[in-house]
Parts: sequence; C-alpha cells; structure tokens
Amino acid sequence: QVQLVESGGGLVQAGDSLRLSCTASGRTLSTYVMRWFRQAPGKEHEFVAAINQSGGSTYSDSVKGRFTIARDNAQTTVYLQMNSLKPEDTAVYYCAAEIRGFRTYNIWGQGTQVTVSS
Repeated sequence: QVQLVESGGGLVQAGDSLRLSCTASGRTLSTYVMRWFRQAPGKEHEFVAAINQSGGSTYSDSVKGRFTIARDNAQTTVYLQMNSLKPEDTAVYYCAAEIRGFRTYNIWGQGTQVTVSS
C-alpha cells in the first residue's frame, strides 16, 4: 500500500504563506484522487481541497481563492499552497489518497501542524 508523509507546516503570522507537501513512498499518486483535510483542537475533520486524476480541483468555501492544490510532474507529491493565512487556518493538516477497489477507502498521512498567529 502507498504510504503518505506530510511536511511543510510551521508557525507563521497572519497574512503569511506556506506550502505543504504530501509525498508518497513506493508508488506514484497519479491514479488517486488526492485530498487535504484539517483538524483543529476540539473540532471535527474539515475538508480543505481535492485534486482528481486529470488535475481538476475543488476547494472548501473557507479557503477558496487563498489555497491551491497541485501535483508535481513526477506524480510523487501533492502540494497545498496556502496564501493569506488566517488564525482560523490553524490546524493539523492531513493528506489522503482515495483507493478504489472492492471498497473505496482513504490512505492517510500522519499530519503536519500549521499555526497562524494574529
């Protein structure tokens, strides 16, 4: 099974930018719908962005116009470019690969912390 590792999180000020990376080990990600989710303390998982096999993307209303999801040319990494960060963006960010087989399920990374100060 593919394994995912997130990186790129950190502590930034409101208005700053970060680029998160989700890197696969062992396989490319070209055949999977890839998604980013986030979870703040005491909150439920929240959908952030998705990219399909053809490069089409979708975003939650809370990040639309500020965040961009993309694939690298080698199809080993999915990025989340986050601009104009707000304190409410503070959360642990997770990437997920949608695996389609007998049943459809997600492979999850371990997450990377993003903290935005006011």
